[in-house]
Amino acid sequence: MPRILENRDLIENIREFEKKLGGNPMKTFMPNAQTVERKWYVVDAEGQTLGRLASEIAKVLTGKTKPIYTPHVDTGDFVIVINAEKVVLTGKKLDQKLYRWHTGHPGGLKEVKYRDMMINKPEEVVMHAVKGMLPKNILGRKMLTKLRVYKGVDHKQEAQNPEVITFN
Repeated sequence: MPRILENRDLIENIREFEKKLGGNPMKTFMPNAQTVERKWYVVDAEGQTLGRLASEIAKVLTGKTKPIYTPHVDTGDFVIVINAEKVVLTGKKLDQKLYRWHTGHPGGLKEVKYRDMMINKPEEVVMHAVKGMLPKNILGRKMLTKLRVYKGVDHKQEAQNPEVITFN
């Protein structure tokens, strides 16, 4: 009848097996800032709904589309958004939705309708929507620096050879 191994014997057997293999065979890969490979993507915002586009961009910026995603590490890629002025808001949001901020002075609450924001600063509209879908901490602010938004078709990141990515 075989002898039942005690805990000490079992641990010794495991250590001998690890030595034969040259270390721990079950090491989990943990990405860090040096091991993450980042790509550049171009997104055409023409005809896309603002919120749906922003959520897909946020997934790419956080790295959730990669198999090495880790919540506490910035594993995301760079995203370039072109044609920001052609993004679509559904319903009556263009006239009813307000962009608000406070100057810090008494009575300094400022409001602008999204229709005016789309005419004057369409880049800020897309940036603000994506910012709301990223983590609210230092890591989220770092992820937002990987987002570039442009009004027209031209952008300054041609040297990075960005890949075109489309969202349904």
